[in-house]
Amino acid sequence: MKSCNQPPQDASTSVVFVHGVRSSGVIWENQLAHVRAAGHEAVAVDLPAHGARRHDRFSMDGAFEALDEAVAGLPPGPVAMVGLSLGGYTSLAWAARPDTTDRLVGVLAAGCTSDPKGKPVRLYRDVAKSVANAAYLTRRVTGRVVRPSVHRARLSVPALRPLRSPPGGADLRRVDIAPHQTAEPYHPAWDVVTDALTHLAGRSSIANVRAAQVPLWFVNGARDAMRIEEQRHLAAARYGSLVVIPGAGHDVNMEAPSTFNRVLTKALADFERRA
Repeated sequence: MKSCNQPPQDASTSVVFVHGVRSSGVIWENQLAHVRAAGHEAVAVDLPAHGARRHDRFSMDGAFEALDEAVAGLPPGPVAMVGLSLGGYTSLAWAARPDTTDRLVGVLAAGCTSDPKGKPVRLYRDVAKSVANAAYLTRRVTGRVVRPSVHRARLSVPALRPLRSPPGGADLRRVDIAPHQTAEPYHPAWDVVTDALTHLAGRSSIANVRAAQVPLWFVNGARDAMRIEEQRHLAAARYGSLVVIPGAGHDVNMEAPSTFNRVLTKALADFERRA
């Protein structure tokens, strides 16, 4: 059951950032600095099998626990979720739960407007499984650890790009993400892709959008192949907004950080106004 206690309306919105597959909370360094400078408390989580949680196998229940812990560790008051790719799908699913906290006032979901219930995610999962199996076989035969690229499978999967440094050459070796917490740029093997896509394949992000009771902002790079159902997602939202950032691809927060931050500021203001 939801609590009857609503968050205080004069409290500044705290922000939880959720990364995509095969990356970690360090991808949000630019955005963490931006929202903190504006007076918001903020934290970037590491999902299971990523970063500081590298020893946990990915599951959606485990991802929900990570988000629950992040919210519990923030000061009392309203909370917004900001997720990229897997993090966006996870945030939408978390927001759709009937027992999601009343502190949630909005979700900004980036790079996740292709419904994973359809065939593309199953295809990506099968490709990732093939790549993971090839890496395992090579390790057994040669004794060498290999980190194969998805391009060896002759399929471009925009959502699965490796972690890259944002413009400006920021140091991603260890980033302060919250008091007494750090995010680590651990680069998981391809097994985690199979696990993540397996957990996504049976879920509909459209259904999660319909179930969410809070405003949703969808933010996509214009060159992102995951945009294919953005209008369906927008139409399904109770309170929805869509922003397409020119020139950016899937990793929109790192490829166009200044523009993304301006959009993020507007989204947070919209969440606070509607709350």
